[in-house]
Amino acid sequence: MHDQGAAAVADRASGSLFGLAYGDALGAPTEFLPVAEIHRRYGPTGPRELVGEPARVTDDTQMALAVGHALREAGPVATPEVLEPLLRARFVAWARSPENNRAPGMTCLRACGGLAEGLRWQAATIAGSKGCGANMRVTPVGLVPGYDLDTLAGIAQLQAGLTHGHPTGLAASELTAYAVRVLRDGAALAELPGLLRDRALRQRTVYRADWLGDLWQRPGVTDPVTFVARGWDECLGALDALDAALAVPDHGTDPCAATGAGWIAEEALATALFCAIRHADDPVSALARGATSSGDSDSIACLAGAFVGAAYGTTAWPADWSDRIEYADQLAALGTAWD
Repeated sequence: MHDQGAAAVADRASGSLFGLAYGDALGAPTEFLPVAEIHRRYGPTGPRELVGEPARVTDDTQMALAVGHALREAGPVATPEVLEPLLRARFVAWARSPENNRAPGMTCLRACGGLAEGLRWQAATIAGSKGCGANMRVTPVGLVPGYDLDTLAGIAQLQAGLTHGHPTGLAASELTAYAVRVLRDGAALAELPGLLRDRALRQRTVYRADWLGDLWQRPGVTDPVTFVARGWDECLGALDALDAALAVPDHGTDPCAATGAGWIAEEALATALFCAIRHADDPVSALARGATSSGDSDSIACLAGAFVGAAYGTTAWPADWSDRIEYADQLAALGTAWD
């Protein structure tokens, strides 16, 4: 049982980053399996042990590290002019890396191809995609100390927009980063649905032109507010589904049944929140619940891990895991810098 808020937790950034990677590693082998087969292989509570030396992660963790390194390189000067080239360079390096062999999403690969060619990012992005690649990697934005909420929102949307140009990808990424931020600052997991709903309603008509430029301009869209409001409305719909799922008894079934399979950004957020909130007193079970799902298991579990780790710090996780996860040195370096 984790008692949150009794004392200041010093290592929430590390807890969140490592939690993201742990969830990613646990969910990777189950991503394309039906729940019955996951139960057959891992038992009724799903995968709960890291496997491999080290336990391998997917593009979810790789791209979160890319975002994190770009933010560190930017230092305190977090402006679109500084951050866009840093994010672009890190995304292109990821796309070209021989380690990018973990079934990466086609949206990210196609957009990175355009970024590598030097296209304006608004032209390189996949305009109609709201895949969860937009927000599976945004956790570091919520962990950097010193960002005000406008800066957090702008960076979260920019890093999403480089590859996923759909307004729901932008909104879901901002909400994911905001969730990590308020947890890091001491909010309880159970408070998240209400906090995120309030944020979505406040931001519904805010188009961040300084960060997004002319991204909104596309056929059939008459103005930037109409463009961005669609994304927030779809996220509010996902929060409605989350509230309904949390309002009924939990029978331990597939978390995707109520809040969506997670292949798209708003569903990945809602289903990860469901797993984190339902298992707030047992962090490893939050990861296992995300991994025991019929949808995008690694992305759901990695976001659940990011949320729980931001709430509780590294004490959420088994002590021996930090030496057994891939990229442990990079996760530790970023976590230490931001704790």
